[in-house]
Amino acid sequence: MNRAKAITKYVRISPHKARLVATMIRGLSVPKAMAQLQFCNSKASFHMQKTLKSAVANAEMQRDARREELNVARVFVDEGPRMKRVKPKNRGGRHPILKRMSHFTVVVEKV
Repeated sequence: MNRAKAITKYVRISPHKARLVATMIRGLSVPKAMAQLQFCNSKASFHMQKTLKSAVANAEMQRDARREELNVARVFVDEGPRMKRVKPKNRGGRHPILKRMSHFTVVVEKV
């Protein structure tokens, strides 16, 4: 089983927004996925690209694979902890604000 994976934790972006980028590269070859992420105008694409590069480097070092032979096998985004903040409202009330975090996981495998 020639798989390598990389995990990036505690990224300050909503998991819903990050999952849109994850579905874009799922199942692609690594050069095509890198090109997709490079030209995507999203904050999540920058962090996903870093995670993909790390997974590719892990595959090259541990599994002795070449970049052109790798495919993106699995990409998923899990929800991390939430920072809880409040916004003042009328008559002394308050409204909760949840600032969400994400955990990125990218698994690449040899074709």
